[in-house]
Amino acid sequence: MLRKTQILSWLVVLLLVLNAVTIGTIIYHQYQERQAAKELRITTAAGGQVLNGRFCRQVLGYTTDQMDEFREVNQAFRPTAMALTWQIDSLKEEMYTHLEQPSPDTTVLNALSLSIGELHGRLKYETYRFYIRMKSMSTEEQQEKLAIAFRPLFKKEGLAAPGIHQQGPGWKRNQQE
Repeated sequence: MLRKTQILSWLVVLLLVLNAVTIGTIIYHQYQERQAAKELRITTAAGGQVLNGRFCRQVLGYTTDQMDEFREVNQAFRPTAMALTWQIDSLKEEMYTHLEQPSPDTTVLNALSLSIGELHGRLKYETYRFYIRMKSMSTEEQQEKLAIAFRPLFKKEGLAAPGIHQQGPGWKRNQQE
């Protein structure tokens, strides 16, 4: 009887520990998701790094004063950019919901498309203002690195223009006969 009680006690302890670990894991993952959602990710051309304080310190070589200025500029930019991105994503989800209907209403889809375009334009506006502010507080050497970091946001390399098709290892213009 005593042996059975000890086994049951250990099982209860084991279950309590297992539950505590499970709850801890859930809380940790929720925290990580919230942190990821808080951070606006501007990915750089240089190895896909995120344009954040660490990037500014390590890659751009910002001084303490520049870092203070970056934090101020970033705190003005980030909430606006995140809100615009969230609105764009919400409209895209709404658009997809309409597209999945048996007979999508093109009037609604046109309106959603125009709204997405307008918001995207505002996001580009905020992004170029952020870039100009960062550029103005950077040295010439830092500006060169900054330009490389921002290039993917404004210039898509490797995209074909109309009439150009990928053939083999390089791009060739489509010959009209």
